[in-house]
Amino acid sequence: MHVVATAGHVDHGKSTLLRALTGMEPDRWEEERRRGLTLDLGFVWGPLGPGGGSLAFVDVPGHEKLVGNMLAGVGPVPAVLLVVAADQGWQPQSEEHLAIVDALGVRDGLLVVTRSDLADPGPVLREAQGRVAESSLGRVEAVSVSAVSGEGMGALRAALVRLAAALPDADREADVRLWADRVFTVRGRGTVVTGTLGGGRLRVGERLDVADGAAAGATVRVRGLQCLGEERAEAEAVARVAVDVHGAGEGRIRRGGALVTPGRWAGADLVDVRLRGDEAGALPRRLVLHVGAAAVPVGVRPLGRDTVRLSLGRSLPLRVGDRALLRDPGLHRIAGGVTVLDVRPPRLARRGAAAARAVELEGMSGVPDGADEVRRRGLVRGDDLLAMGVPVAGVEVADGWFADPAHWAGLGKQLEAAVAAHAERHPLDPGLSTEAARRALGLPERGLVGALLGARDARSLRQREGRLYGEAERPRLPAGVREAVEAVRRDLAAAPFRAPEAGRLAELGLRKRELAAACAAEALWKVADGIVLLPGADVRAAEVLAGLGGPFTLSEARQALDTSRRVAVPLLECLDRQGRTERLDDVRRRCRTAGSGR
Repeated sequence: MHVVATAGHVDHGKSTLLRALTGMEPDRWEEERRRGLTLDLGFVWGPLGPGGGSLAFVDVPGHEKLVGNMLAGVGPVPAVLLVVAADQGWQPQSEEHLAIVDALGVRDGLLVVTRSDLADPGPVLREAQGRVAESSLGRVEAVSVSAVSGEGMGALRAALVRLAAALPDADREADVRLWADRVFTVRGRGTVVTGTLGGGRLRVGERLDVADGAAAGATVRVRGLQCLGEERAEAEAVARVAVDVHGAGEGRIRRGGALVTPGRWAGADLVDVRLRGDEAGALPRRLVLHVGAAAVPVGVRPLGRDTVRLSLGRSLPLRVGDRALLRDPGLHRIAGGVTVLDVRPPRLARRGAAAARAVELEGMSGVPDGADEVRRRGLVRGDDLLAMGVPVAGVEVADGWFADPAHWAGLGKQLEAAVAAHAERHPLDPGLSTEAARRALGLPERGLVGALLGARDARSLRQREGRLYGEAERPRLPAGVREAVEAVRRDLAAAPFRAPEAGRLAELGLRKRELAAACAAEALWKVADGIVLLPGADVRAAEVLAGLGGPFTLSEARQALDTSRRVAVPLLECLDRQGRTERLDDVRRRCRTAGSGR
């Protein structure tokens, strides 16, 4: 199935034409039928004839005061049926509707001159063809008809069959984004959302996210599905669908919102776009953005000649490459069509940032390109790329994170510089914490520091106890500290496992910070808080204990090492962690050797 929207001036016979084509009434409201004036969107469908399949139509109002409703219907639809009356000719809303079609970049359509029984359609047909040819539609097939006499209706059906055959196939595996053009309640069924499914597929039972400003994050379940008035278990794009939804988010859906595939879309309230139409500098600072079935007030900030930044009044599920238009409702004028270039633009806080951004936008086409996106951003999550409508590219440097190789290499150099700068500022504490490194590099997650460290030359940086050190960096101990440490080393040389008491350390001026610096410099080895021995004391202790020839108790270990319980307990626990010793029970340990069976 394909879906086509009507367009054209009020009272040019759009609804009458659809009645003749489908046998259905597009005007849903009694007031519309009484006044003979379409006020809101109508939806009809019917077969095109042998081999033609079915075609659905979205009938839009043609009155100048109802352009907002017209846009809600034509926005998500890939093709248009432009209607001009032979007895009235080209009119103001003919021009505005064509400008809308052109701004949205619609390329497929059909020109129909109606009421050929009331006037010669030739002159109007030729004028309309010339105007349409200058739009995004280009040269389209044109037919003249009379819905009253039936003249030309056969030719119109044949033209519609050719139009449907020429329309590109939809991506049925795409992420769903169903713009809601109607939302209403049916007794016994609940909330029903209708729209044109332009991509992907819907299934009964699946869950969808509500994507619409403050309602974003709410979820609904598809309880029922209709397509062309028939109950379906599944519907594939392109199709007109009515979705019966149930869940916490059902009361928060409105026209202009959207139902989307969970986890694959992110709301955008700030976007950079390329403008087709008025120059950026001539735009009013407040306009309305029309995209899909949505109409959202936006603030406009010109960046370049044809690029602007839009601040949306509410977030919408937008992606790179989306087409939309800007309209000035006060002047009833289309300001221009836009192509979305970036749905995650950088903030422009520094002087000159806007000018630099304008230069960057000049090189962006609006065609999703994963490699370019990763290069511009340097580092980005794969899920974020997909939510932006961009294929994943680049090098995966951590779980779900992709980086531009040059940027990643530059971050490695920045990390080395940050470690070195910290050591320069803090000679007694040269190790840079992982969190401080993350902040210094502006990384979004601490785990990226570890990934970056793993990607560096093993000789350039090393990590110990959650802190980063340069390979050649050792604390440059002040003379007084160095002398105090040497005094401790002399004490330990005489009694390797008799760690100095707190009083001795205080006498030498070795507080927690000085001891940490001495251990980082590998002049001492920290057994536990306030307990230090010489580097290598763990290996030597294991050798002494192995000489006992079998299992030993804490008391036996303390005597063999000639030390106190204060030192023996944490030392044995350290040896346990290293795997040099192991507990046999609550009292005894043994040394782990090749012959222990472990």
